[in-house]
This record gives sequence, C-alpha cells and structure tokens, in this order.
Amino acid sequence: MAGNVQGDNQFDVIVVGSGAGALTSAVVAADNGLAVLVVEKSDKYGGTSSISGGGIWIPNNHHFAAKGGKDSYEKALQYLKAATGGVVPETRLRAYLDNAPKMIKHLEAKSRVRYAVAEKYPDYYQHLPGSLEGGRTLDPELFDTSVLAEELPNLRQGAPSNLLMGRIAWTARQAHKAMAREFGWRFMVLGLMLRFKLDLAWRRKSKFDRRAALGTALIASLRRSLQDRKVPLWLKTDFRELMTEGGQVCGVRVVREGHEMQIRARRGVIFASGGFEQNQALRDRYLPKPTTAGWSATPPGNNTGAALEAGIAAGAATALLDKVWWAPTIRVPKEEKPRGVFAERAFPGAIVVNGQGRRFVNEAAPYLEFVDAMYQDQQKSGDKSIPAWAIFDANFRFNYAMGPLMPSQIMPDSRLRKEWLGTVYWKGETLADLARQIGVDIGGLEATVRKVNEYAKTGVDVEFGRGGNAFDRYYGDSNVKPNPCLAPVAKGPFYAMRLDAGDIGTKGGLLTNEHAQVLREDGSPIPGLYAIGNCSAAVMGTGYPGAGATLGPAMTFGYVAANHLAAAQ
Repeated sequence: MAGNVQGDNQFDVIVVGSGAGALTSAVVAADNGLAVLVVEKSDKYGGTSSISGGGIWIPNNHHFAAKGGKDSYEKALQYLKAATGGVVPETRLRAYLDNAPKMIKHLEAKSRVRYAVAEKYPDYYQHLPGSLEGGRTLDPELFDTSVLAEELPNLRQGAPSNLLMGRIAWTARQAHKAMAREFGWRFMVLGLMLRFKLDLAWRRKSKFDRRAALGTALIASLRRSLQDRKVPLWLKTDFRELMTEGGQVCGVRVVREGHEMQIRARRGVIFASGGFEQNQALRDRYLPKPTTAGWSATPPGNNTGAALEAGIAAGAATALLDKVWWAPTIRVPKEEKPRGVFAERAFPGAIVVNGQGRRFVNEAAPYLEFVDAMYQDQQKSGDKSIPAWAIFDANFRFNYAMGPLMPSQIMPDSRLRKEWLGTVYWKGETLADLARQIGVDIGGLEATVRKVNEYAKTGVDVEFGRGGNAFDRYYGDSNVKPNPCLAPVAKGPFYAMRLDAGDIGTKGGLLTNEHAQVLREDGSPIPGLYAIGNCSAAVMGTGYPGAGATLGPAMTFGYVAANHLAAAQ
C-alpha cells in the first residue's frame, strides 16, 4: 500500500523522465521559482537523449542569424505544414515556431547549455517549399563532465560510435568534416587526438575523454544546470500511476528502490518519459509488422509506455500511434543495443538491396523514409526487405566506416573480432559468393551492381536520384566526382551487413495542445497533466523535417509546459 502523503513529498511540479525535454522543463520551472522534482526509473539519467546526436531543429535561431543566415517565420511555417503531413493543428506548429528560439535563448542565457549552428546541415526534405540547405539545426558544444563530480557515474553515456576512435569527443560539425573528407579533416582529427593524449590527469581516471559530446554533452550541461538550482533528481524511481482529486492531476505514485510512495504535485505533472519502443506488447498492438524491440537503438528496459498507458487511463486522447522515428540498425554482439546507421548510407560505393538483390530506395534518404521504404517494399517483394543488406566492396571498406567497422586503413579485417564474421559482416571474394552466404538472389545482385556502376560513371542515379540534393550530399565524399554519393562496387572482396527495421523512438502518444497540456477525446485539457517528447503525439506529425526534430520539440514544449504551469493559479 502507498504511504501517506507527507510534507517532504510535496513539490510544485513533478517531471517524469530525465531526457533533454524533461531536464529542460525542470530548469525552466525552477527559473520560474517553482519547487521541482525529477523522477527517473533507471539508475542512469539522460534517457535516449544522452545517446543521441543532441542536435535541435530550431528555425529562426539567433546563431544562424548572427552568421548572416536567412530564414523567416513564414518560410519555416510553410515548410512545417508540408513536412508534417497535414495532421498537426496550425496552433501547435505556430507554438513551436514561436517558442523554439525563445527556449534556446533562455537556456544559453541562464544555464550551462551551449549550442552552435550547423550551417551546412540541410533540412531533410529539400523538395518541399520553405526548406533550407542549412542553418536550422544547432549542434551541442562539448561539455567538461568533471564538473558533475559525484553525479558523473550516473550519466548515461553515448554509444562508442558517437566518439572518435570510440573514446574521443567531437562535435557533429567535426564528425561531418571528417566523414565528408573535407579539406583539413586529417589535421583536425590529429588535433583532437593530441588534445585527448595530453590530458594525462584525466586519462589516469578514465579511458574516455573528460569532455562529453553530442547528446551526452547536452544532458550533462542540463544536469549541471539542475545542480546549480539544487533541483533533486531521483533515480531508480519507477512511475506507476497518476494521482487525481476532483478531475485534477495532483501527483504520482512511484516505486522508489522497492518502496511504494506518493508524491504530490501542487501545480502539475509533466510526462517526459519517452515512447513505447521497448514494450513489445504495445509494438505488436500499434506498429507495422514485423516489429521487435530488439531492433530499437534505444536503451533496453526504458521507454516502455508507462506515461501513455497512464494517460489513457486518465481519459487522454492519442494520435500517431502507428508512427515511429525510424532508423535502420545493425546488431553488434555483446553491445547493449543495436547501432543506428545514419551517415554511412550516403557514402559512395555502398548500396542497399532486398532479398531479390534489388535496390528499393535512395540509400542516402532520411532515416525515417529509409525504413518506411523497407516496409513498403516488404509488402511488394513478399518478405524480402526486412532485413535489407548493405553491400560494399574493398575500396569502400578501405576508405569508409559502416556501422562498427572502421575503415580498413585504420582497422583491417585482421583486427576485427573473429565472432563478427558471419554475424556483423559477411565477406566473399565474388558477389555470387557473398549473395549465397546471405541468401540474396545472385542474378539480381549482379544486375543491380552493373547498373549502379554505370550510374557512378555518369553521376546520375536514374532509379532513385541518390546524391541529387543537398541533404544526400551532406555526408557524401566531397572528393568523389561527379557525384559524392556514387562510386562503383567493383573490387573484391565484397562485404555485406544486415540492416534491421530499427528506430530511435516511437512518435505516437498522448494528444496535446499548444501549451503541452494533455487533451481528452472532447478536446478539453486534463487539468494538471502535460506531456512532451515521445510520450506525446509528435508535433512533427508523420514527417522528420530536419536533424534535431525530435529533441527540439521535446525541449521547446518542456519550456512551454514549465511556463504555463508557472502562470497557473
């Protein structure tokens, strides 16, 4: 039985979850003078945000404007309307555009959070009106984690793939320069390595850089900001259900380190606990088939849909429950979760085929649309596109990364783990040999490669237009002509890697309004209940407008929710 509500268990606001949206809402609520508690069921804080790229998609941001960038509210609204599929009320779209620039200005002025503009990172849908070829995505600056002191061991660390050589922090801008092999990239990488090597005092404590990068940097800076404000964060505190009085949400019931307790919220509760991608029963109920939590790039055991189920029990409406922030993934033995495959698909010299050996999508397409295409082709090809197969040759292997395989000029096959052969990657002296090993149609694969090799000569992919827009070319090799995303697949040995229909979160959830209030089926708000991030129905609708279109809204509506709660009487 739950214990009695006591004075020490009363706060103005309770935030459920500890990702970027959750911590942003807690910072802003505290800045409004409210007493805040953050509860997190894991023994680590940061959630999926901490293992992400940490970018935020913020139209009309001040960093881009300071560099002479040209954007406008009208152009951003035009693009958002087109990119979101017409399923999101304009009031929510406008709330995002109105508040996103204010949110990041607030954090940079009053907290430890620091961002810089990724000027070259294009919006994902270059064919839509209002898109830009760069400037709307902001990239976290590195953050010195030593200031977290005793809180550092509880920080959820990013994937090794987010770090240079698996241990050295770099920004997304620096990673892009290296992957696109832009002028000066080698000197930049050497400089980062030297900085790490010379930090002798820290390297005696840890094999990893003292600086956090990407999403981990964002979470570390937000957590330090909460420390500055003396806002408590309770780990190992599992949310169970909402408390209500007279139709008003007034708190939560949780289990903390094995003990059930009630915590009262005088103003309200903000759900920021992620989607339901780790709940197989909910996946089976709502998502396209086949589906498994084992393909998700999110932390196992988290994001199980508790907020969704509690909201529904309280009478909340829902939307977009069959939609997902898709990303193809590669499973690596002994790693906690699969790795998302993002930039590698644009590198020249690799193709993706189905079981018939046939391409079915522009490999460099945005990751949501890439997995959507896997499901669409699965229906057409009869169970042949999930999994799909990335195919590349010795030249690609020498020059580029693919999943956990670093370029062979750095990590030759002889240095790869022996158990990876036949599980993470497959290798054949000929395309026919490779196709036999992975169960792909030999004739289909050979015919596909012949066509792609012709496209590489002309620079024009007549089937899917790969490399034909600024987004495709962002991760292409700037030294490859005439198309930075196309090169022949011609030199043996040949390699294959399995791509599963993975995700970085679900995007359907509790329906909210422009204030982030959770709505009933009749459109009225449930008093005292707010939802942000992936436990709410995405303000981005069916689309994914640009890098950071997940964290940007989570943080923005965290800012909105906190301010709305502060203004409530």
